[in-house]
Amino acid sequence: MSRHRIAPSARRRAMSPAVIGLVLLLALALSAWVVTHRGTGSGAGASGLPPTSGASRNASDATAADTAAVVSPSPSDDADADEALSTRLASAMGQVTSASASLQVAVLDLDATDGATASSAASYSAEDGATYDTASIVKVDILAALLLQAQDEGRVLTAQERTYASAMICSSDNAAANALWTTIGGATGLDAANRRLGLTGTTGGSGKLWGLTQSTASDQVALLAAVFAEDDADTPLSAASRAYTQELMGAIADGQDWGVSAAGTATGLKNGWLSRSATGLWDINSIGLIEADGHSYLLAVLSDGSGSMESGISLVERAAKAAIAAVSA
Repeated sequence: MSRHRIAPSARRRAMSPAVIGLVLLLALALSAWVVTHRGTGSGAGASGLPPTSGASRNASDATAADTAAVVSPSPSDDADADEALSTRLASAMGQVTSASASLQVAVLDLDATDGATASSAASYSAEDGATYDTASIVKVDILAALLLQAQDEGRVLTAQERTYASAMICSSDNAAANALWTTIGGATGLDAANRRLGLTGTTGGSGKLWGLTQSTASDQVALLAAVFAEDDADTPLSAASRAYTQELMGAIADGQDWGVSAAGTATGLKNGWLSRSATGLWDINSIGLIEADGHSYLLAVLSDGSGSMESGISLVERAAKAAIAAVSA
């Protein structure tokens, strides 16, 4: 399968995972928003990757009365930005064709200079405290765990590990992910790595079901921050480990370069897609580093409950565009 070379980044600046957590949680330090909404209507089924067994996350029904924007306290000068953010996301969700569709978004502008910090963040969730199946975006996390373990052992990856890693990230090869999932010790190894990476809402999938790892958009932005950090002090991943991961995320196979890349030029990307056997509905996720309008953004969009892979991708791409438009307005 041929690969799509993602354009090289002009900037690799990212904040530490600990700072990312504060950015996404402290409303007084930054502007953060949570929007609750679910789509209406019905979606058509679609073929794709073989379904993975296991029950999907239950989603409560929502009505128009349930649709609301909760805006955290912010300076009066930010009132227009708050309103624009909520409005743009509501517009993106208004086009959802599946009543069960739900999404979560987190975006971090690495080049913003407003306020007391050098970054501004926004997050959205269709349900407070919700986690989402990662599907194949967890493969970046698996690679990070593998690299951390190799660093601890004072070694480089073996030739076989590098072959698996390349296939796992660039082509989203599941057999390669299976092999490296075993190498890192499954969920135990992933969870241990995530504690070091600053991911606080992610839990490894049971047994061999790495695709059913549960995570949040905010955690995925924290993972991206660790991968794309410029300073060794801001991440447990070494410069060599970061460069290797960035290289693979910049060489995604043709046909897999959708998702958050719709919002700008992707300089690093990983997507995930999964049809749930219990419902026939789709998990569609996308994470990456995006360049748009002279800024670098870490962006994660997680979704579930779409009636088809195509409708899920459309939802993720609309949400990605809305998020970048809102924080750059």
